[in-house]
Amino acid sequence: MAFAESDPGQAAVLAASVKILIAGGFGVGKSTMVATISEVAPLRTEETITELSAGVDDLSGVESKRTTTVALDFGRITIDDTLVLYLFGTPGQNRFWFLWDELSRGALGAVVIVDTRRLEDSFAAVDYFERRGIAFTVAVNQFDGAPTYSAAEVRDALDLDEYRPIVFCDVRERISCKTVLMALLEHLIDHTVSR
Repeated sequence: MAFAESDPGQAAVLAASVKILIAGGFGVGKSTMVATISEVAPLRTEETITELSAGVDDLSGVESKRTTTVALDFGRITIDDTLVLYLFGTPGQNRFWFLWDELSRGALGAVVIVDTRRLEDSFAAVDYFERRGIAFTVAVNQFDGAPTYSAAEVRDALDLDEYRPIVFCDVRERISCKTVLMALLEHLIDHTVSR
C-alpha cells in the first residue's frame, strides 16, 4: 500500500491504487514497457528461450529474442499523492495464457501493445479484453523497419470500435510510455463517465 505524504499534524492519506495490465502477443514489447516506465526496478519472470521451445514458440519477426516472460512483469508508477499505478505485464505465448485470468482480476484497464509486422498476433489480446468488458488502449510499438500504417488502418485491421484509443509509441522511451498510459487513463475516465 502507498501512503501519500501529508503535513505533520494531519493524518496520512491512503493513495488509491490502480491495477493496469500490459498485454499483447509474443515479443511486442510488454516487458520493455514495464521496465521503461516503472519507478522501481521491475520484477521480471523471464527465462531463456531454449531449443525445447522450437516448434512451440513462433519466433517469426522476433528471431533475435533470447528471453521470454513466463509469468508476469511488475512495475509501479506514482502519479501523485493520491494515485499509484501498478503495472502487470502478461506473458505472450499461448501456453501461458491461463495466467491472464488471474492477472486480470481487479484490473481497471489494459494496454494492448501491437507490432505492425505481426498484427494478427494481437487479435487474441484484443478479443480477450473485449469479451471481458475491460477497457483498453492499443499501443502500436514502432519497431525499426516495421511497416507504418495510419490509426484508421490499424483500427480497421484489428476491427476496433471508433472510441478505442490508438497510440503510436516506442516502448523504449519513457515519455512515449507515459503518453500511452495517459491515453489509457483518459479512456478509463471517459469509459466510466459514459456508463
